[in-house]
This record gives sequence, structure tokens and C-alpha cells, in this order.
Amino acid sequence: MESPLITVIVPVYNIMEYLPRCVDSICGQTYEKLEILLVDDGSTDGTGALCDELAAKDARIRVFHQQNGGSSSARNLGLDHASGEYIGFVDSDDYIDKNMYRNLYNAIVTYDVRVAQIGRDERDEQGNRLPDICVPPRKAERIGSRDFLKELLMHRGDCSFCTKLFHRSILETRHFPVGALNEDFHFLIQLLPEIGDIISLPEQAYHVFYRMGSNSRKTDREQFSRVFADSVVNADVVMEMVDREDRELTKIARRFGIFQRLEYLLHIPISQMTGDNTFYRQVVRTLRKEFFAGLFNPYLTMKNKLYMTLFVIAPKSVRRLHRRLKGFDK
Repeated sequence: MESPLITVIVPVYNIMEYLPRCVDSICGQTYEKLEILLVDDGSTDGTGALCDELAAKDARIRVFHQQNGGSSSARNLGLDHASGEYIGFVDSDDYIDKNMYRNLYNAIVTYDVRVAQIGRDERDEQGNRLPDICVPPRKAERIGSRDFLKELLMHRGDCSFCTKLFHRSILETRHFPVGALNEDFHFLIQLLPEIGDIISLPEQAYHVFYRMGSNSRKTDREQFSRVFADSVVNADVVMEMVDREDRELTKIARRFGIFQRLEYLLHIPISQMTGDNTFYRQVVRTLRKEFFAGLFNPYLTMKNKLYMTLFVIAPKSVRRLHRRLKGFDK
């Protein structure tokens, strides 16, 4: 039987230094029946021209240029032009092992599912491996969509679209939310009921490049990525979904909401913890409202509960102490 076409969508923006490594790792896949869509999202540094040069070297590459609209907008343009029966995504500063898409496709066929995912690791700018954010299984594991959601809410699952291969039927009528920085989580939880089982593979074949200055990387203490606020919003979306569809997951969803608010408060610059910051005030107000439920939540750790208690009492003082303990005042 002839192998189906896989479309790999790569949003691209001002990434000249690292784009060749990314594209080379896709072109070098042992699964060769690919189309590679480079979506130049209004680059201003010559990256758009570099995309055209790379396309001239491999007929499988197609390039699209658009005005800057963000990663989700670029991915959506790629989806609109995707021809493959299966669809994958790679971020332009990351790179992948040569067998990644072959292994993902083989898993989909072997287990008769529509989505497979593979493990990932993170590398810093010096090439050092960082601690794993998501620990892959020791062997291939079949996960139902409800259990997958539970793993996401416990911060054990991987919400990244880049580590997954999707059958096009899942994505062809849907689009990523434009304007969000934590769009993978937001979109994936909407898709989970339709996806069914997911196969998770143990190989860490996707390599995330931890580049300071990218959307979610903080280069100084006064910077505050919108990803933390978007994560709080996502937690509220999950809570509404669970209340509507699966109330047995309420305690896990509440744990997720509290945890995301603690992350927000542990990263917000003190200068932004002001009375006129409506979102900040709502975060603190919700923690206070959820305080007693949180104390008796079996899914929160003692450390989580301690931070929750301290932030409920004196959020700015706790933030100052946390910054001092982390050495940010030196």
C-alpha cells in the first residue's frame, strides 16, 4: 500500500539563524513522502527570503508569506493549504530526529488511532539538555481522551501540537485560536472529545530549543509573558467544560485552576501588582474564593497549599520574598 502524504506546517518569524537546522531536520526524515509548508509570518529580517531559498533546494517545500498575525494565524494558513492525509507541526527554532514521522505514522497504523505523539526534550542555547517538562512513557502507551485530559490537568501530559501527528479529519474544519500564547492547550482540550485514543511513544525525538527572547522566555524581571495570563484563562475554560460535561473531574480541574494562578503570581513583576491591574486583582480574588476548597483538594501538594495560603494573605510581600530567594535582587 502506498504511503500517505504527511504535511508538516512550520510557522516562521525572524528566525534566520535557526531555520536551516529546523528545515534540514524535516527534509532529512526517513519518511520521505512529505510536504513542508513554511509560513512566513511577516518577517522583517530576511527570513522570508531565506524560506524561498530553502524551497528552491527541495521540491517538497512550499512557502507562504503573510502579514504578521502570530503563530496561530500562520498555522491556520498552513492548515488551509495542507494536502496531506496526516498533519504535523514543527516550531521554526526546534528540530526533530530523522525517524520521528515514520515512528508516529507507524504507531497510528499499528494501533488504529488518529493521533500519535512522541516524547520531547529541551535544549538551551549552549546545547545543554534541560530537565524534562513532560516525562514520556517507558513503552508505547494507549491513552483515552478522558485520561489524557486528566494528565494535562495534573501537568503530566504534553499539550504541544509539535510532538503529535494528526489525521487531517481532526483538523480540516477547525482552526487555532488567534492571539493566544498558550494556544496548543486551548485548542487540544476542544479536540480531545473527537480524537478518541492517543498513542504516546517513549522516544524523545522532538527537540525544543529554549531561546531567550521568544514568546514564553523571560529575559529580565520586568518582562511578563502573556502566556501566564492565557494559562489562567485556559484553566477557566477547562473548569466550565468540566462543570458542563464531566463533573467527576471537578477537583482535578479546580487544582489546575489554582496551580495556574499560583504560577501567574510567582512570575508577575511586583510593579504590575497594582490596584488598577484588573486581571491581577481577579486572580487574587479567585484564590481567596477557592481557598478552603483548595486546602482540602487531594490533588494539590502541601507546597501548593502553602503558597496559596501566603498569596491569599499578602500577595505582594510573598512575591518580594520569592524574588529574593530566587536571587533576582542581586
